Amino acid sequence: MTKNASKGNAILAFQLERPNARGRFTRLDSVIENILEQHNYPSIVEGLITEATILTVLIGQMVKSNWRLSLQIRGDGPIRLIATDFFGPSGEGLPAQVRAYASYDKEKIDVNADPFTQIGSGYFAVIINQDKDMPPYKGITPLTGGSLSSSAEGYFFQSEQIPTKFCISYGTTQLPLEKHGLRAGGIMLQHMPDASPLIKEQPSSQSEILQKKFNSVDESLTENWARVSIILDTIDDLELIGPSLSFEQVLYRLFHDEILQTSNSQRIDFGCTCSEDKVRQSMSIYSAKDLKHMTKADGSLTADCQFCGAHYVLDPTTLGFEVPKSELS
Repeated sequence: MTKNASKGNAILAFQLERPNARGRFTRLDSVIENILEQHNYPSIVEGLITEATILTVLIGQMVKSNWRLSLQIRGDGPIRLIATDFFGPSGEGLPAQVRAYASYDKEKIDVNADPFTQIGSGYFAVIINQDKDMPPYKGITPLTGGSLSSSAEGYFFQSEQIPTKFCISYGTTQLPLEKHGLRAGGIMLQHMPDASPLIKEQPSSQSEILQKKFNSVDESLTENWARVSIILDTIDDLELIGPSLSFEQVLYRLFHDEILQTSNSQRIDFGCTCSEDKVRQSMSIYSAKDLKHMTKADGSLTADCQFCGAHYVLDPTTLGFEVPKSELS
């Protein structure tokens, strides 16, 4: 890890002492390209997936090693689902990993409409898988505010009682001697009366404690939070996506009047956990009749990973309920 990373695929945590705020600053480039190249998404779907991936990294960086944080955005519009996963690093010095995909109705989507409207009415869910012996933490709020970022802010305020602000930007850029490519960046800033349940051992038991502490926040702290929140609104797109300025340079431009502390940056990679064993496990729930329906004329059964595009070819007679060969002919 490096403290002066300026290019993409990294995240930096920081803290502002006076307003009692913490934040994270991320930039992604090839990671986003790896996610999008798995599918031929319309441009408005690409934009929503990019925004959701940035949100996932910003929120996910709070979780512990070997935990998985997932976002699920579901709606009744043409864009039915956006799903993302953030995998905490499996060891010291190793990168975190992120993946994402979207499900949509190509025939009904309006490519000229505001992207968020194409999701329709639905919900924004945060799911944290800790270990096999603990149930996952789940928080669900309605989609609101006209963007995924606003929905995420609503989630933290309603479910966690933590004022939160996101600034996210993405687009293509071409610098001298560099290839044309996609860059994305985002900052998350939170007013912290206490640590979020997202990083507690038993997250679901903390909401009452958080509510009491949030209600007792000093008025001066509230004013300080309002000040730094307004300052964050002044950041421009090039400062967010880089790479000309480092994380620290941008943060100093914004918060040079504050007591700013930063940590080492964390590398982010595109990663997927799919495998043939996991595909077999998921197929084991199907009956012989279902497997017969999914089997191709040549007697094989195929499955594709929506996240990474991996293609699996399986013998249906080795999956779940055995399919008699006479039924496959």
